[in-house]
Amino acid sequence: MKKYAIGTDVGGSHISCALVDLEKGELVEGTHSEGDVDNKADEATILKSWADVIAKSMKGIDSKELAGIGFGMPGPFEYANGIGRFAQVDKYESLNGVDVASKLKILLNLDDATPLRFMNDASAFAAGEAWLGSAADADKSVSITLGTGFGSAFIDAGIPIVEGDQVPEMGCVWHLPYADGIADDSFSTRWFIKRYKEETGLEVNGARPIAEAASTNPKAAEIFNQYGRNMGEFLGPWLKKFDAKALVIGGNVTGAYNLFGPPFEAALQAQGVSTQIHLSSLKEHAAIIGSARMLSADYWKTIQPILPKM
Repeated sequence: MKKYAIGTDVGGSHISCALVDLEKGELVEGTHSEGDVDNKADEATILKSWADVIAKSMKGIDSKELAGIGFGMPGPFEYANGIGRFAQVDKYESLNGVDVASKLKILLNLDDATPLRFMNDASAFAAGEAWLGSAADADKSVSITLGTGFGSAFIDAGIPIVEGDQVPEMGCVWHLPYADGIADDSFSTRWFIKRYKEETGLEVNGARPIAEAASTNPKAAEIFNQYGRNMGEFLGPWLKKFDAKALVIGGNVTGAYNLFGPPFEAALQAQGVSTQIHLSSLKEHAAIIGSARMLSADYWKTIQPILPKM
């Protein structure tokens, strides 16, 4: 019985993975591995850096026990076929048009019958939280990740919803118009950097220094207030439209939830949103768990038709 799968979370500058026991529905202790990746490197260098990390997590089992490898992969990517489409996105451009699945199989010494499966990284995070995390008791949930980008996914019965009247186009919100641009401009870390410089004239490299200053700097505190209010006003209508029972929040900015959470929740309450809010319980393991679930036969049957639409 091939009950084990490798779940893999590919980030813009890192990769992390672990072995998941599909029968028990849990990470296998001692199999987590991670490494840095130069997303500007050539194809061979990037793929080898990925394969080296994955190989470490595979050491715990015989390859005959491996059901396959799942990947939470940033876009643009041809998820159904495992082909990179990283054109003009300032990362992994050397993988544009590359059959990532086939080349990784060679590097990992896997036979052709071992499947490598791919889904959007934000969808993998949300699927993991819906399976074993904070949204496990909710039939309909939304997950967001707050960091260098504004990731999001809508989940119904464990499956990402990418089309229909209840969700935005592509089943995510980063691209929707907001303020003078799109939502990603207002709810990623670059918004914090921009606002802090506008308010103080100082340059920082992320949200953390602003959070650390908030206890003594009213301008820093107000930036987080504004962030929470704006995000609540933006997300509220979609949470109501989807009838989400749970909202899971993850990503690096979540560490400052004590600063932006109260105004965020107040903005939702003002709109009559009753969705339960949770901070991610799985954290960096969510996308690993969600991507590994694609190797479960029953889950694969339901999610496979969705991948071309991600």
